[in-house]
Amino acid sequence: MRRSARKTVVCLVVAGGLVASGVAEADTAFEYQSLDGSGNNRLHPDWGKAGTGYLRLAAANYTDGIGTPVTGPSARHVSNRVFNDAGQRMSSPRGTSQWATAWGQFVDHTFARLVPGQMQQPPRIPYDNDDPMESFRSDLPFVPFGRSREVTGTGVGKPREQVNFLGSYIDAFAVYGSANRLEWMREGPVDGDMSNNGAKLLMPGGNLPRADARGDITKAPPMDDAAGRMAGNGMVAGDDRANENTGLLAVQTLFAREHNRIVDRLPKSLPEEEKFQIARRVVIATQQYITYNEFLPTLGVRLKPYRGYDPNVNATVGNEFATVGYRGAHSLVHDDIRLKVPASRYTAAQLDALRAKGAFVKVVGNDVELTLPASQAPFNPGLFEDLRLGPVLQGLGRFPSGAGDELMGELVRSIPLSAQGQTIMFDITAVDIERGRDHGMPTYQQMRAAYGLSPKTSFQAVTGEATESFPADPELTPGNEINDPDSLDFIRLRDRNGNTVPAGSDLAVTGERRTTTAARLKALYGGDMAKLDAFVGMVAEPKAPGSEFGELQTAIWRKQFEDLRDGDRFFYGNDPVLTTIKHKYGVDYRQDLGDVIANNTDVPRYGLAANIFRCSSC
Repeated sequence: MRRSARKTVVCLVVAGGLVASGVAEADTAFEYQSLDGSGNNRLHPDWGKAGTGYLRLAAANYTDGIGTPVTGPSARHVSNRVFNDAGQRMSSPRGTSQWATAWGQFVDHTFARLVPGQMQQPPRIPYDNDDPMESFRSDLPFVPFGRSREVTGTGVGKPREQVNFLGSYIDAFAVYGSANRLEWMREGPVDGDMSNNGAKLLMPGGNLPRADARGDITKAPPMDDAAGRMAGNGMVAGDDRANENTGLLAVQTLFAREHNRIVDRLPKSLPEEEKFQIARRVVIATQQYITYNEFLPTLGVRLKPYRGYDPNVNATVGNEFATVGYRGAHSLVHDDIRLKVPASRYTAAQLDALRAKGAFVKVVGNDVELTLPASQAPFNPGLFEDLRLGPVLQGLGRFPSGAGDELMGELVRSIPLSAQGQTIMFDITAVDIERGRDHGMPTYQQMRAAYGLSPKTSFQAVTGEATESFPADPELTPGNEINDPDSLDFIRLRDRNGNTVPAGSDLAVTGERRTTTAARLKALYGGDMAKLDAFVGMVAEPKAPGSEFGELQTAIWRKQFEDLRDGDRFFYGNDPVLTTIKHKYGVDYRQDLGDVIANNTDVPRYGLAANIFRCSSC
């Protein structure tokens, strides 16, 4: 819907509903994108709408065909024997920086979210403190897990489907959130009337607002605090998971600043709502531009050429992508977050304060290296405030991400949570396996077939290793190798150039263990390839040529990101309004991530890599 260019009563219309009205000088006519994804596709306005079900590419895989999950080896049992990196940091051999993790999570929190229901009884992921492969103790005998909420009317008489509580489009939802959250985050009163809000987002001191920024902390939008350390006073963003880790909090803060920077470049005479919507539209396009021109190419995910918007393409996020394919990126997360910045960024007193908050500090020449351990990085906005935005954003690009393989760091695999005086160990990778079963995901072989890939004939063929048998090794317990901690020993490590490096080296990118992954998979799944969970098999594959991921994960990502692009009417390549905004106001979405950082912090562009997703110090 368009507006007159003359002075008139202006109706600000989104693709999905009226949001505000008033009298103003309106000289930019365009349709406002809805907050929940509705109305993006005019023929099918519910495609990609928040609160609707994920799409399925393959038939649901439930034991009864309706909703009973398939069974398999205990997910924590598998995690300890396959995903366990045994404390050896393994980095990307392609020089991908930690920005792959931070950006990947920022995008994920924009277009996909499930909400688990009540924890299942009996618990679906047992936790055994006496497991010889267990390194952490939990006060609960299980990993918390609840089945995802189902689409109403499914799971009874027809296969259970799961709800995506976010809109499926790459639309910077994590920055803006739903209407109620957005009004609180925008400057101006919180009175249920968005028309009297300012164009800018509330950013006291250049940071995201704390929950007490408007006085009454109980009226602030709730923010997730799984670690129980924020006392209700976390930083507030469009998505309630923003405080999950330092890197994610930094990206959220950066794009809130970018929104306000764009508003400042617009004529003061424009109505506040119009300035807000112009800035939001450019931020959305910038997020898309970086995703498709930097993030995906760096990871080696190559798409078909863009042919323009296709209203017959349903951009709704696929269940296979959300539940299996995208979760494989957890392997890119190291067991800590490391930053390297010029030593001049901090005074000695500031470094002492960071040490007191749990950061490890090491001065190396003219740089300072900061390590944020798994015990301190999550849900710690105070630590982020002390680190400051510029150094965090700069530092993320100077260390490599984890390798895209089956190995997961403790920041993902063994997260200590606190509840009622008890320590609960949370394992994201174990949840990833069980979530696949909960959602009726195809088996590994079925998933490959769904994406047009040929089947694998053995566990050895899955991993590309030389054998799927345990070796005759005096260090291992014969007949019980799968439960022997020595089976995970690394006997050889190599750097990016193929040179051997010592155990514990940060330069390691590949490693040979005492037993192959194929042998351990074969033992865990009783030698039956037909039972292999799709998630487990996918991350165990060797990397596809030129990709950070294996063949199956690359195929899943390729299809989903093509659909998100081709089925989005507001995609930057299909939006003439962006050209109008550039010509009229000099505001352009075509920035790389380094440009956005330099424009919103004290970090000069020359202090960042040309492609920030490539590690500048590897």
